[in-house]
Amino acid sequence: MGLNLDYIDGQTPIDEEEKEGLLIETISTKGELDEFEQLNIEEALQWIFGKKFKPQQVFTEKFICDLHKRMYGNVWAWAGTFRKTEKNIGVKSYLIPMQLKALCDDTLFWIENETYPPEEIAIRFKHRLVSIHCFPNGNGRHSRLMADIIIEKLFGKEPFSWGAANLSKDSDTRKAYLKAVKQADNNHYKPLLNFALS
Repeated sequence: MGLNLDYIDGQTPIDEEEKEGLLIETISTKGELDEFEQLNIEEALQWIFGKKFKPQQVFTEKFICDLHKRMYGNVWAWAGTFRKTEKNIGVKSYLIPMQLKALCDDTLFWIENETYPPEEIAIRFKHRLVSIHCFPNGNGRHSRLMADIIIEKLFGKEPFSWGAANLSKDSDTRKAYLKAVKQADNNHYKPLLNFALS
């Protein structure tokens, strides 16, 4: 039957080899895939709920990969493992571990030295994480959840609202989000920060 996926603007296509990692054989459309992924993500949210985390725990390759596995492990065999293919976004796949380590170290430094306000630390981390593009798929949702963990669990503030919309669907809110991400690519973080708080 095969998996037939229609991508919307800003989504990274999954290559054929990665599609073989689908664990639920009955899924054949993007809509069905989104439903199963959403159920899996809700399990990850249940796991996070009520937990306490320390920065030294959150800003590690292990935590970042474990969270991705918790979000997508029921749906994709490769959940929680770095991509091995090149995408239309992200660093070369062999650079992922080094880039991620640098990001984690930078973020710990920002927190320790109060380099930026808490919200900006979370958004800068989220933006660089999605720019590295660690995983074959789910990087946007994963990076937003990481930002929510940072702001809520490490700084004790309300999680971001992200425009109060499903950013996996093609919408004006998604367009505004992608525009803000592109501005952050040029070191203008304010639009993405404002979007996250909207």
